[in-house]
Amino acid sequence: MDRPPSPTPAVWRHIVTPPAPGAENMAFDEALMDYTRATDAWVLRVYSWSHPTISFGRNQTAAGKYDLDAIRSRGFGVVRRPTGGRAILHDREITYSVTAPIAAAGELRASYDRINRVVLEGLRRLGVGATIARPATKAQNPGIAPCFNEPSAGELMLDGRKLAGSAQWRRDGVLLQHGSILIDDDQSVLAELTIPRQDSIPAPATLREALGHAPSVGEIASALAESVRSLESVDPLPLVPDDAFRARAAALVVRYLDDAWTWWR
Repeated sequence: MDRPPSPTPAVWRHIVTPPAPGAENMAFDEALMDYTRATDAWVLRVYSWSHPTISFGRNQTAAGKYDLDAIRSRGFGVVRRPTGGRAILHDREITYSVTAPIAAAGELRASYDRINRVVLEGLRRLGVGATIARPATKAQNPGIAPCFNEPSAGELMLDGRKLAGSAQWRRDGVLLQHGSILIDDDQSVLAELTIPRQDSIPAPATLREALGHAPSVGEIASALAESVRSLESVDPLPLVPDDAFRARAAALVVRYLDDAWTWWR
């Protein structure tokens, strides 16, 4: 892949965190926004989830549209992301987040493109030749259809099928972008949990299908860090959370545990 010039020189940090429940994962990402606001550093985080969890997009309709009893009967957790988009089942997938100062990242499409280049190059280093979707239609409103039902402009595709979904949130000069890269396909389960039940979604692409095996969190994180080195011309330094950061993340967990937030719409 040709290396486009980096629009703005940036300091990058990276971190791989252990599997955690949904509320802790979302709180950690929001705390990273505070870190970026204080330091102007871009932060790449790669992580997984301690048990299967459905995340709803920030403005997605979920109350009365998803069967909570059915969700609980399967042992799934539920959380609402601070970012937009639609429902994702976090189980056999890898999640990444990027926080960045908006002044350096630019407008929404420019920032998506810059982050997507990093993810695409990381996937290429794993041996996956993904591409960026450029549909003619605009992104759908965040209804009850699962995220992997169809791609929106800027999301990542493999052989015509969606491989990774992403969404972004901006607040007080900092952006947070979430992305979910499928290892295996279990997203069709979400269609069985809606009210009324939705039709099955088209089969998305997966890393196991592309590679013949399931890459680890560490392998994906290393490939993405190498991609930052290549495209951003900077060595991303490890981020080690201090006590103040952990205290901030712990304080934010309360919000993501609150049903008033999870089921606000």
